[in-house]
Amino acid sequence: MRVLGNVATRLLLENERVRIWEMDLAPGEQSATHRHEHDYVLVQIDGDRIAARFEPDTAGTYRDYVEGEVEPGKTRFIARGGIETAINVGARRYREILIELK
Repeated sequence: MRVLGNVATRLLLENERVRIWEMDLAPGEQSATHRHEHDYVLVQIDGDRIAARFEPDTAGTYRDYVEGEVEPGKTRFIARGGIETAINVGARRYREILIELK
């Protein structure tokens, strides 16, 4: 049986409406494989390149491996359902804030 982890590195705040997380990955580090149970907003803070590897049974917007440049301050809304692993493929530490909308 597959065990899934948290959607990011550290929970910063939770109430009845949102969960706010910080993702912090050193170069070459990857997150736990996780499922996004809620729609969320992602805000990139720092880094240079980030990737995500999706599981075969993912139900989110993205289905394949994706990789791209980090743009500090870039904000993106992503629908729930994805099962993925984030991978810092850059040379700098990657940081983001992830806001789950309950």
